[in-house]
Amino acid sequence: MTPVTEDPAADIAWMRRLAEEGRATPMQGAGILLGAGLIFGTASLGHWAVFSGLVGGGAATVNLLWLGATALFFAVLVLNIVRLRRSEGVRTAANRASSTAWAAVGWGVFALFVSLAALAWKLGGPAAEVGFALIPSVIMVFYGAGWAVSAAMQRSRVLWMLAIGAFVAAPLLAALTGQAEQYLAYAVALYLLAALPGGWLMRAARG
Repeated sequence: MTPVTEDPAADIAWMRRLAEEGRATPMQGAGILLGAGLIFGTASLGHWAVFSGLVGGGAATVNLLWLGATALFFAVLVLNIVRLRRSEGVRTAANRASSTAWAAVGWGVFALFVSLAALAWKLGGPAAEVGFALIPSVIMVFYGAGWAVSAAMQRSRVLWMLAIGAFVAAPLLAALTGQAEQYLAYAVALYLLAALPGGWLMRAARG
């Protein structure tokens, strides 16, 4: 049996290097955030407009809207993952962790929609209503987890504020269940907690 050799000094040096990398390098995977915020935020605005009576349509229109948004986001997700893998920039442990976390969030959102579609097909629409009503809150939890990982790796208070904002938004959105305003608030949350910071981080990565 091979003995385990511990080297506290080496461990501390590795943690310090990881922290320094996080501060010195921009977060990758911001394109996924920007795409998710814009695509799903716009779909949420459409959902609100239909159910508030501002535009014509009904449940079928809303379902098609979200299916189209999900398909578009899946394409954006794949393109961003391919672009990240081909990137010639410095790949530190910090930005690898951040990009992996946001890719996982993207796949999680996609899996959530597929799961709910399967639930509706298996048990019928009424059985899936509660699940669909919780979609905005669950996605905010996903985003909160993604921001928390990025904040820890980048050692950024601003990213921690985004994580907290996403976690706070989750129960607030659930409290609006059954009202058209839930999806207006969801659109605002997506624009502020995904699209806007995603665009800002992409600009920082280029500059």
